[in-house]
Amino acid sequence: MDTRVFNPSVIFSVMPDLLSYLSVTLLVAVSSIVLGSLLGMGLTWAKLGRSRVLRWLAHGYTYIMKCTPPIVLLFIVFYGLPKLIESMTDYDINDMNRALFAIITFTLLFGAYISEVFRAAYQAVPKGQYEAGVSIGMTPFQTFYQVMLPQAALIALPNFGNSTINLLKEGALAYTIGLIDLIGKGNLIIAQNFGAYSIEIYLACMIIYWIMTLIIEKGFSLLEGVLDKGIHMGHAQPGGGEQ
Repeated sequence: MDTRVFNPSVIFSVMPDLLSYLSVTLLVAVSSIVLGSLLGMGLTWAKLGRSRVLRWLAHGYTYIMKCTPPIVLLFIVFYGLPKLIESMTDYDINDMNRALFAIITFTLLFGAYISEVFRAAYQAVPKGQYEAGVSIGMTPFQTFYQVMLPQAALIALPNFGNSTINLLKEGALAYTIGLIDLIGKGNLIIAQNFGAYSIEIYLACMIIYWIMTLIIEKGFSLLEGVLDKGIHMGHAQPGGGEQ
């Protein structure tokens, strides 16, 4: 068996090839975050609403998604969704871009996780804030948008950032359905080298993920500072005091 000595230079020489497919990884992640956040808002509205049926359905959906391994859901969506659609419409979606199946999967997962973040953040805002806003003549929507939402967003931001990072890492599973993204390209390079330099190539992928994680963490930290400053300025009175 031909063995090769660990070669650190491969880590950096392979990075340009890997980075050329980073856009696919980011497309799946960003699309899933945006769509999942919208789904999460809908689930949060249902969980906090007055309808017992909607609350039960929203909590049930969240429980099922939280108990389902991401790779299992990915395979169910990739193999099961085309059969379901074909049986209902006679339309074959097997030839569609595999990124679409990954986006659907991670949207479903992210929506469930983030709905709990949104719900907990909204419930953490003192209800007296809402009552005070309404009492000074603001409409319920104005009170929600101008008073409740900024405070809830600040509370939710750290967990939202953690969920974003987790989604980015879970997105690496998309290569298992044949999507050529960052990890998929790494596996192709390993296959082209007949299994050689696999450690170096995976280390290169890991470094790229580390850098993306650091950037995301720094971005959310800066955003948290901006929101915190904005809320405190909004609470400040013209004379410099606090309400």
